[in-house]
Amino acid sequence: MHRRILAPGVPAAAALLLAIPASAASWSPGAPGIGDPYYPYYGNGGYDVSHYDLRLKYQPRTDELQGTATVLARTTQDLSRFDLDFLLDVSEVRVNGAEASFTASGQHELVVTPKTPLAKGAPMTVVVRYSGVPSTKSAYGFTTWHRTPDGAVAADEPESAWWWFPSNDHPSDKATFDVSVAVPDGTQAISNGTLQSASSKLGWTRYTWRQDKPQATYLTTLALGRFDITTGTSEGGVPVVNAYSRDLGANDGAARASVERTGELVDWLTGYFGPYPFGSAGGYVPNTTTGYALETQTRVYYSPKQFAGGSNTSVVVHELAHQWYGDDVSLKGWKDIWINEGFARYAQWLWSEHEGEGTAQELAGYVYASHPADDAFWTVAPGDPGPDDQFDVAVYDRGALAVQALRNEIGDDAFFAVLKGWPKEHAYGNASVADFRRYAEQVSGKPLAALFDTWLFQPSKPAAPAARSLVRTGAAVARPDSWREIEATNDVHGR
Repeated sequence: MHRRILAPGVPAAAALLLAIPASAASWSPGAPGIGDPYYPYYGNGGYDVSHYDLRLKYQPRTDELQGTATVLARTTQDLSRFDLDFLLDVSEVRVNGAEASFTASGQHELVVTPKTPLAKGAPMTVVVRYSGVPSTKSAYGFTTWHRTPDGAVAADEPESAWWWFPSNDHPSDKATFDVSVAVPDGTQAISNGTLQSASSKLGWTRYTWRQDKPQATYLTTLALGRFDITTGTSEGGVPVVNAYSRDLGANDGAARASVERTGELVDWLTGYFGPYPFGSAGGYVPNTTTGYALETQTRVYYSPKQFAGGSNTSVVVHELAHQWYGDDVSLKGWKDIWINEGFARYAQWLWSEHEGEGTAQELAGYVYASHPADDAFWTVAPGDPGPDDQFDVAVYDRGALAVQALRNEIGDDAFFAVLKGWPKEHAYGNASVADFRRYAEQVSGKPLAALFDTWLFQPSKPAAPAARSLVRTGAAVARPDSWREIEATNDVHGR
């Protein structure tokens, strides 16, 4: 059957044009990436998420995960379709209650086409039903879902969400979270924030966790297994929840001797960074073969290997410092990683000072003297290191050198005002290295562009006079006593 198309007359054509919404001509797909040059396909364009509600069921014996994710968002353009970052098998997607079509694309894209296009600024509720075995999935040749003898863990950087929930996976789109997980009785589910409830029915226990402050997707974690859980409250009033796999073996004592000091260390850090920004703190040590730690918001992830050489409070200080620098104030783009790692490393230097094992000035002098001018260490620019060097040791150590150089330049009064004021200035938001420089200039009243360029961006070792304040002429450069513990955290984010 052939249908003849008739051109409408002038009055009919005018009426037809009036019936078409003004925005129809501008409907377009959201971008498959949020625009970060380090990771072009991480995150997505076209919408901004406000909340994730995840209702999951997990079987540790087979690593099978079933889930329903409800994503609350608002469109940022006239939207014809959009992407979510996700890897598992999807059975149904609904947008604002109506069934939507969907397909997988690329390494980790779930492309969703709503039944009706969405106008800019409109609220959007996306429901995704899914299932799968996360440990069988990979993207770009790796996985961030880590199996353990009694379950699994989701914790990695700069991505980990794809293996267990659909998301807009970039730190610039932070959201609140409800994570509810059913596991067989005897297994526990641990996530961020505070435990709202735990109830058992027909052989399954459901744990429900809530994070009511904005949180980046890579900072959202899930630990499934058999844990010994300890609870308490810091002297400053912060609730603390820690958890340890029951089969840590020889690392168990050192892990507990370190992580159980979380409340004390949170209180200590408030003296430098201001009030703790979240409703709970803590950490967990699962029985994994990974070698890194990660500042997952309110519930830090530690590998057992972090404690293979004995207790290490320095790594706990590092990850807790991130709760302010990285979690509360998150980076705008991944090139801004110095704001996370330079200051977390510097917190370790302050802890060394507190413990009488080497001042921050002595540690800076030791790092500076330890790397000759022709060392590749100096070719990495902490202010924009590139994706291949994002977690290079230079981002940590040269990054902390930059912090000490700033302290020496503006003086202790202004420096510590900056250190404490920054998390308040950008609370629960995102900021860049350029934003930090402007803030430090505002507080100190000094121009700092040259200092930032020398220590964060130039691919060479800063020479005198720039380094004169770090290494005193004729002074011996001894290795500070704290260096062993600090050096043990150099690979905290190595995959």
